[in-house]
Amino acid sequence: MSDLTAIIGLEVHIQLATQSKIFSSSATETGQAPNSLTDPVTLGLPGVLPVLNKAVVDYAIKLGLATNCKIREKSIFARKHYTYPDLPKGYQISQHDKPTCYEGWLNIRVNKQSKKIGITRIQLEEDTGKNIHLANEPFSLIDLNRAGVPLLEIVSEPDMRLPEEAGAYLRILHQLVKYLNICNGNMEEGNFRCDANVSVMQANAQEFGTRVEIKNLNSFKHVEKALAFEIEQQKKLIEQGVTIIQETKLWDEVNEVTKSMRSKEYSADYRFFPEPDLLPLIIDENWIANIKDNMPELPSQTFERLVDTYKLDEYSAELLISDKYVADYFEKALTSHYNPNGISNWITTELFGRLNKESMEFLDCPVSPKSIAILVKLIDTGIISGKIAKTVFDIMWRTGKDPQSIVKEQNLIQISDNIFIQEIIDSVLKQNPTQLQTYKAGKVQLFSYFVGQAMKASNDKVNPELLNEMLKKTLEQ
Repeated sequence: MSDLTAIIGLEVHIQLATQSKIFSSSATETGQAPNSLTDPVTLGLPGVLPVLNKAVVDYAIKLGLATNCKIREKSIFARKHYTYPDLPKGYQISQHDKPTCYEGWLNIRVNKQSKKIGITRIQLEEDTGKNIHLANEPFSLIDLNRAGVPLLEIVSEPDMRLPEEAGAYLRILHQLVKYLNICNGNMEEGNFRCDANVSVMQANAQEFGTRVEIKNLNSFKHVEKALAFEIEQQKKLIEQGVTIIQETKLWDEVNEVTKSMRSKEYSADYRFFPEPDLLPLIIDENWIANIKDNMPELPSQTFERLVDTYKLDEYSAELLISDKYVADYFEKALTSHYNPNGISNWITTELFGRLNKESMEFLDCPVSPKSIAILVKLIDTGIISGKIAKTVFDIMWRTGKDPQSIVKEQNLIQISDNIFIQEIIDSVLKQNPTQLQTYKAGKVQLFSYFVGQAMKASNDKVNPELLNEMLKKTLEQ
């Protein structure tokens, strides 16, 4: 049935980078001893009261403004009830029908086509603890360090139709929260995670099909693969006349299939009601204006500046803004040597290539912005050639030394002595009489052959521009 189409909506949870939890003063650090970051509020002990962390609201407003949301003047916290061992109170404090941010949108680009994806709401809530299941043991352990860590849940409209659109939306959202400095974006640790809702319906139908939720997806590729698999499965079932049931599934990344987890809960199952221990959250115009005045530059604004001010091509600008750390690295490098295109090329080719080859994160790059800038300056001033620069870069990567020291120690300074270069040219032409005769007979493509032989004879140390100029004059004589 080729007229079947998928309907995709995403629920993204981001763990906020505040110093303390959303309703208590316990720290939000990672890597600490299990259950060492708890307190009476986190443990849900009788008689304790939650106190809202203002920084959490600030971060929510930041993201709301960045995603074109309306900010609600009066939002309400609610209790969401469910009984899991990692939820000591037996309920989660979240928001329900009165979230802080609502009716926003983000633009995505897929296959060179722009599309607006609606955002239903951004709500504040607390995270749960973590169950630790032990192999061959009849019990599980619980670590409550994560319980009470502040979350923002971003719920999209069901505006996506392709897995690639879902991937593009997530990448833009991930980029945003890092630029805003409200979340470190670490997907492996669950600081940025996604639940995907997907259904399939006839292209001209008025109602969506039965929705399946795929939980706890923690990479862009997993989201796209899980959606692609689930869409095909639902299409096959519909074609076979099988009724799709509403359920929650997990993605098996080893076998690359979705697997049933449980029947899907409905809103009524959670028995939502207003949180009696928290007053309504009132956000006035001054609060919003203050956040707006202190907003950092967003990726779209950085992109425009890189293209307009530094005259970079759009492809290079996209690569540089893909990660805030990369954009910052580029701008720091410019303070040591102003050649935007030269520095951009070295970052997006040599630097990215080496990081990819060694499976390293950009934050772990051993070459400083100043060093990459000085390397480009050495090329621009004719001290070394572009080819020698790659050798210097390799040593910089392995040793952490600055490029000037390496050039001096390795005697890699580019030779621009006319007499020396002419001697090399004469020697190369003398050693290749047949090629010289063929060149003079009209096969001018051999010019690059002579250049290559001359560079080889000088161990790539001669100035290539001067070599080209002098070789051309010699051949014309």
